[in-house]
Amino acid sequence: MRQKSHRAKDTGKGKMFAVLSYLTVLCIIPLLLKKDNDFVLSHGKQGLVLFVAEVAVFIAHIVFGSNVLHLGFFVLLSLSLWGVIEVFKGHDAGLPFVGHLAQKIVL
Repeated sequence: MRQKSHRAKDTGKGKMFAVLSYLTVLCIIPLLLKKDNDFVLSHGKQGLVLFVAEVAVFIAHIVFGSNVLHLGFFVLLSLSLWGVIEVFKGHDAGLPFVGHLAQKIVL
């Protein structure tokens, strides 16, 4: 996993917005309000990927049953928790599977 270094100013000011990135639909708030902060933007993109995955898991649950919902939400909740921990550490480590997709998002 690679980590980008951000200016301490960006990291310190953006931690609370970066945490919002991992709280389902609230990921939109940092993407709209803190576009100029690279730390928040990278976490916001990962949060957006996780939110889209949550919607996909919910749709798959309708088709395939509740086991998909339980497993999918467990995995996504684990990734979100990992992301929040990385925010509090001040790191910008890309989450597994999510980081590569998030890098491709252009805002």
